[in-house]
Amino acid sequence: MPVFPSRRVRETPFTPGVRAAGAKAFTVYNHMLLPTVFESLEADCAHLKRHVQLWDVACERQVSIKGPDAERLMRLISPRDIGRMQADQCYYVPCVDAAGGMLNDPVAVRRGPDHFWLSLADSDLLLWALGVATALGLDVEITEPDVSPLAVQGPKAEALMERVFGPEVHDIRFFRYRELPFEGRTFVVARSGWSKQGGFEIYVEGAEYGMPLWDALFAAGEDLNVRAGCPNQIERIESGLLSYGSDMRRENTPYECGLGRFCNSPDEFIGRAALAREVANGPKRIIRPVEIAGEPLGTPTNVWPLFADGRQVGQVTSVAFSPDFGVNVAIGMVDRSHWDAGTQLEIVTPDGMRQALVRDRFWN
Repeated sequence: MPVFPSRRVRETPFTPGVRAAGAKAFTVYNHMLLPTVFESLEADCAHLKRHVQLWDVACERQVSIKGPDAERLMRLISPRDIGRMQADQCYYVPCVDAAGGMLNDPVAVRRGPDHFWLSLADSDLLLWALGVATALGLDVEITEPDVSPLAVQGPKAEALMERVFGPEVHDIRFFRYRELPFEGRTFVVARSGWSKQGGFEIYVEGAEYGMPLWDALFAAGEDLNVRAGCPNQIERIESGLLSYGSDMRRENTPYECGLGRFCNSPDEFIGRAALAREVANGPKRIIRPVEIAGEPLGTPTNVWPLFADGRQVGQVTSVAFSPDFGVNVAIGMVDRSHWDAGTQLEIVTPDGMRQALVRDRFWN
């Protein structure tokens, strides 16, 4: 269905290119348009795995935290050890509330000793950061800067990026960044992105540079079969890439989401006591890959319950049919009693009851 236009739902600096490329559907993410399909989910996925795509992910809005207390605020809002973060590094940082519940899972970019960007998933984390800073009287400036990420994803991403930004892109390590020139400006270019196919994210400072960069990448990648694309539901489920708001919400903790390795802070962060209790007792449920038998299923708009012996033991949150693996791939939240690999379950779908299998790992 079309998205009704309003000031509450913003276009991005790349929207003209996305529309011209034939986007067939959009969703709303952080109050901005995010394309969801171009040719089809299956065709988009196949192209992503073989070539290179430009993704308008400007909806990954940045929260800029800057000032003498910037690192202190970062240490408060995330259980990850920010003190280890180096100057050119990006960190995946779960952010939790006092009960240990997930509020967002942004990528943090350290711009300087007292300056961070948080590249957000779909929730208003700026308001949480502002509230914590205000309550504690911290000396920080918290803003949403004019920064719009553009992702270049796929096995040919590095070749395309070299043509526009030069050979220095080869020296960027995973979850590291460099500042590289484009038309008299420099942009943060990180080796990162929401796919397992490899690629980069370009943090475009200044909306006026959006379409010039889009056009330059398309012109440089014509022989690489570059296309417009977007985060792909099939590929991200195959790869076990979680979506905040779909696969995890505030009622879930990092340990339930398989993110315990990012909870290593020695500081007294918000939610520390709650997460310490969970470490002592173990999580009651965790994210698991789930394979669903039968014909291709559509995408859930609500959770699909998982049952064993007539009792609900979990739920599935994301589903897609994988042409490469020939099965319905899914992400589920499964209770401790039934999360072991090989456990047979039943799932209630709009097409009726199906058999489901808890897997030992994701497909990619």
